[in-house]
Amino acid sequence: MRRQILLLAVLLGVLGAMAAKSWLIDLPPVRSHNKVGEFSAERAAGRLAFVLGDQRPHPADTAANDLVRGKIVTLLQSMGLKPIVRDQMACNELFKQRGVSCARVRNVIVSLGPPTGQAVLLNAHYDSTPVGPGAGDDGIGVATLLEVGSILKDRPLKRPVILLFNEGEELGLVGARAFLADPLSRNVGSLINLEARGVRGPANMFETSVPNGSAIAVFSRAASHPVANSLSTDVYRLLPNYTDVNSFAERHWLTLNIAPIGNETRYHSPGDDLAALDHRTLQHMGDETLALTEELANGTPSAASGTRIFMDVAGRALISLPLIAGVVLIAGLLIAFAAIGWRRGKLARGAGVALGTMIGSALLSWLALAAIGAVRQGIYWRAEPIWALLATYASVMLAGAVLLATIGSKGDRTQLRAAFWLVFLLIGGAIGLVASGGIIFFLFPPLLVLAGIVASRWWQPAERVGSALAILFLYATWGAMLALLEELLNGGPIWLFAPLGSLLILPVLIEAAPVIRSSGLRLIAALAGGLALVGWAAAAAAPAYSADRQQRFVIEHATDLTTHKSWWAVVNDGKALPDAYAAVGKWTRGKLPYSDRPRWLAPAAAVSGQIPPVAEPVSQPVAKDKLRAIQLRIHANGADSVALIAPKEADIRAAGVDGSMRPFDRSAKKQKYYLTCFGRSCDGLTLKIVAGTEKPIEFTLVGVRRGLPSTASPLIAARPKNARPQYLPDQMLTVSRIKL
Repeated sequence: MRRQILLLAVLLGVLGAMAAKSWLIDLPPVRSHNKVGEFSAERAAGRLAFVLGDQRPHPADTAANDLVRGKIVTLLQSMGLKPIVRDQMACNELFKQRGVSCARVRNVIVSLGPPTGQAVLLNAHYDSTPVGPGAGDDGIGVATLLEVGSILKDRPLKRPVILLFNEGEELGLVGARAFLADPLSRNVGSLINLEARGVRGPANMFETSVPNGSAIAVFSRAASHPVANSLSTDVYRLLPNYTDVNSFAERHWLTLNIAPIGNETRYHSPGDDLAALDHRTLQHMGDETLALTEELANGTPSAASGTRIFMDVAGRALISLPLIAGVVLIAGLLIAFAAIGWRRGKLARGAGVALGTMIGSALLSWLALAAIGAVRQGIYWRAEPIWALLATYASVMLAGAVLLATIGSKGDRTQLRAAFWLVFLLIGGAIGLVASGGIIFFLFPPLLVLAGIVASRWWQPAERVGSALAILFLYATWGAMLALLEELLNGGPIWLFAPLGSLLILPVLIEAAPVIRSSGLRLIAALAGGLALVGWAAAAAAPAYSADRQQRFVIEHATDLTTHKSWWAVVNDGKALPDAYAAVGKWTRGKLPYSDRPRWLAPAAAVSGQIPPVAEPVSQPVAKDKLRAIQLRIHANGADSVALIAPKEADIRAAGVDGSMRPFDRSAKKQKYYLTCFGRSCDGLTLKIVAGTEKPIEFTLVGVRRGLPSTASPLIAARPKNARPQYLPDQMLTVSRIKL
């Protein structure tokens, strides 16, 4: 009975720690009283409520965004500031994609401090997507800039500070591109960019200029509650995501990019509203932005060069090292633990336990997720992801405990310990080959263990103490990073957290190896397996969606004017549609001519009186040096956006408008070419395309109107209770073709 209690205590303790690691990134409450000159989250939130008004979506170049801009200007003027509004037609390339977007944008610019000197640029965008009010994305940035501006306007600053409220970020960073043509941009030397991919949690510093030495030196000095690590910054550069920083990068400014990522289910949806925005998140972003701005505006950034690796310790401190120091240290630790593991013996068995736990738990988790997914389609863990995550971590414990009691049974704790930390370092080295910033997470825990091993020559318990300290340090760093990653990867893959979590769980199980082995394989399988089954059962039984975390559910009506076919389409997470939808017709999974994204499709009647946009050639294509210049005048005919899509094999070099031609990103993987114009000003606009082929190109012309026809009423009424549009609005589309 004692063995059962001890084993259960170990397993429940580990599982409880994995559940509680989100507390590592929890934010303190909003300050109820602020000193003069301190950032007030409540005051900033009040201004944001005024700016957003009735919280309708306000995409760029719409009447709704005119109202938002007018309120921003009014607030700035009430502070005694003198905002400038730049009105420009601009285009920008879509980074890491074959796309160019154009729109009329009105950037609002305010200058603070001295009239000359290298300026600090604070940037946020005030347009939203067509789907939601954008209280988080990027209302939190707008509110922060307004409050920071009100604080700094009367302070003596050594360098100018420019507040840029840009328009058109959601359309392809168009406002940022327009600012680069502004004379004020020539004096900028530093950039703080404010973004959001959620409505709560800490404000993460997730991107820097490259090399990052100077940026990290500033961040380290100024941030009082730092949340950042170089693994995230390196991985972000590998992802297809982008922010205004991508457009600004060509100027090589010292850059810090900051955003919260808590609860992505509200991002780009009607749920991104004022009620959902956590004021603690606003407080954290405001405090950090104000401190960073003062650091940059009142001093000269250090000439620190080179690349640094860094991580925060539960948001309380930042550890930073030169990359070369990290490489040398991890190499030395690898050699040391290889020697220790070889001398102690049973290295292969210990490595087998470590690698087997990672692979085995990932496989167990994948199988469990697939089995539940066969019965419950879609992202069934969206409302309560904690159960699927805990079940995954319980699967890690099951795999690890079984392997410790079998192939690891002949190795003592010191042998298993040395083998694990050697595997840990090898994984760190492998991650470093892809994302060098990841090395930082793999240095200090094994260093503490090594210090304990050395000190054990004089004090026998030192190795166990070093191992315990290593686990605690790993929990405060790797554990905190896992908690953020769980928020970021709410949509999966959940099984990925098995190998990631095993790096934190397995060293605990190794320290508890005597308890595990003495319990016997049958008891291990019963208790650890039982916890895993309970976790997976809870994940299977929990509601898939909730009022807070809703299902993505976009309804579209599309008409192909060439084939004279129309469809109803639903974009969701793959879950079967409500039974009431069967009354419309037979629904199947498929794709439409304008997108490669799978959708639910059903035949529909055409919408009467719908006039599609027209792209009218205004001149014969001009060929020069095997390049063709094509000019088109757009007649939007009521469409909110108009897109020209060329096939993958088309060789299109650039597109845009007079004074703002942009190249297509040649580094993007082979995909279709997109040229899109957004907003009211597209009607009558002349677009230009430069093609690298003399052969005619067939373009697909897509017109998008937000909203649905009256015939969609039954579909809207039958939309599931906890479901809403996300990323795309409910919309009507027309598809036609033109050969040029």
